[in-house]
Amino acid sequence: MKFRFALVLSASIAALAAPAFAQVKDEPIQPIAPAKVANKAMVELGKKLFFDPRLSKSGFISCNSCHNLSMGGSDNLRTSIGDHWQEGPINAPTVLNSKLSLAQFWDGRAKDLKAQAGGPIANPGEMASTHKLAVDVLTSIPAYGAEFQKAFGTPGVTMDRVTDAIAAFEETLVTPNSRFDKWLKGDRKAITPIELAGYNLFKDSGCVACHNGVAVGGASYQKMGVVEPYKTDSKAQGRAGVTGVDADRMNFKVPTLRNVELTYPYFHDGGAATLEAAVETMGKLQLGRTFSPDENAKIVAFLKTLTGDQPKFEMPILPPSNNATPRPTPFESAAK
Repeated sequence: MKFRFALVLSASIAALAAPAFAQVKDEPIQPIAPAKVANKAMVELGKKLFFDPRLSKSGFISCNSCHNLSMGGSDNLRTSIGDHWQEGPINAPTVLNSKLSLAQFWDGRAKDLKAQAGGPIANPGEMASTHKLAVDVLTSIPAYGAEFQKAFGTPGVTMDRVTDAIAAFEETLVTPNSRFDKWLKGDRKAITPIELAGYNLFKDSGCVACHNGVAVGGASYQKMGVVEPYKTDSKAQGRAGVTGVDADRMNFKVPTLRNVELTYPYFHDGGAATLEAAVETMGKLQLGRTFSPDENAKIVAFLKTLTGDQPKFEMPILPPSNNATPRPTPFESAAK
């Protein structure tokens, strides 16, 4: 009798404790949690560095140039524009929710946001500076020195600290509260019957094999062109460029589908200008399926429910340069 009472009591307690978790539907896609800030001073410093074009040789390009936070964390170009108007080799992935990916860049060559942050600064085809020059610029500005000390507890500007701060800011760039997340949490009216039909089609067709989890992607590398080859002029090799293994050619990190209606054009080469074109191509190349216009429209309708709350913050006021600050050289020959 005591044992039975204990079971009933345990079940009752569990039932009372469960609602917060039971509200989330058991689906291959799960909702995003809001960002938690552990070091506000570091995040604020990282925000300034993210927007500061003086980290580039030209004094014109910032992280936000290619990952524009007013445009879904991307630049809406097929490939980004680098120093001296160089054409970038690949489409700029969104920075939003990027902390949820297994690695950074399409080929996964950076293990995390910190490792990624230093790459573009010294890339001659992107910001075209050097880590030393970037540090010299920041060190010459007393206000930055004070902010680094506040964020890290000790004085000193280093590239290691620069990338720590940028990564800390980027980790806050999550987009919770999409209409689909609200549906996952039990709000049946959050999405329409057509959008729900699109989600069921998305699941039943096998799209969730790659596009799943909190980020709806970003958790694996997959071959672009499973059923038939993907035709492109892009020279990007995917994981093969990192591993040196030919079998990894055209294997790319699966992109997140969060906020996907904002991050056009699509694919590593920006080859799909619209969501409709992207759905059609993925159906044929990855699934061996041709979606009807009605099916395509329903899937697109579902994908648009994945747009969440965009990051909200005050634009940073950057500290001014002074007489000791190295000057940008936007018109210096790219060959120098």
